[in-house]
Amino acid sequence: MMEKTLRSYEDLFVLLDQKFRVPEQFWNPFYTDRERPVPFFKNAPDENLVSYYERNLIHPGKALDLGCGPGRNAIYLAQQGFEVTGYDISSVAVQWAKERAEQRKLQVQFECRSALEMEVVEHYDFIYDSGCLHHLLPHRRIQYLDKIYDALKPEGYFGINCFRPSFGEQGGPAREMTDWEVYEEGTMNGGMAFSEEKIRYILEPYFECIEFRAVKETDSDEVFGVPFLWGSLWRKK
Repeated sequence: MMEKTLRSYEDLFVLLDQKFRVPEQFWNPFYTDRERPVPFFKNAPDENLVSYYERNLIHPGKALDLGCGPGRNAIYLAQQGFEVTGYDISSVAVQWAKERAEQRKLQVQFECRSALEMEVVEHYDFIYDSGCLHHLLPHRRIQYLDKIYDALKPEGYFGINCFRPSFGEQGGPAREMTDWEVYEEGTMNGGMAFSEEKIRYILEPYFECIEFRAVKETDSDEVFGVPFLWGSLWRKK
């Protein structure tokens, strides 16, 4: 009976987790077919990430890419001289990312682990999230942001791309849900969309906003950009 007794916040989080699909059950099959017409399977970095580097908003140092997928943003950062670690919950995605890095003879430490398993052993100059937060259950979001804050060096930078509302026909969520609705309905319906107001409300206790804008749509093979994402850059307070 003790294993079903709540004694800590983590016990409560695990209880809430059990009401939803296990993430690995979705993401491993998702990444198995590399020829699927998924826009972000393209091996090109986010256009806003490239913009941050080219405008000297971020500088080479220790970087962590959360929800790295097949490694496109981690690889770009490594090419610019960053010391990069990439986490993804899908072992299939991590294997693909390792192959891409090896093809370019780049040293990137890819690990199959959840962003919630982040270890604050080394502090990072830059942490990047391109599509991780909007797949986290709301009760895990608090834990996630606390871990990022602790893992960043003083005045370190956090970049995040997440779903914008009202882009269901172009690849984003069909509708914007409140956190309450997630638990009432028992689903995130493929990911949560956030208004600018909500993102600021969530992040401003931790970070100062440096830039907030929509990701620019692009057909370039050199960068990735779709209009249903917000791209923003923040500095640790």
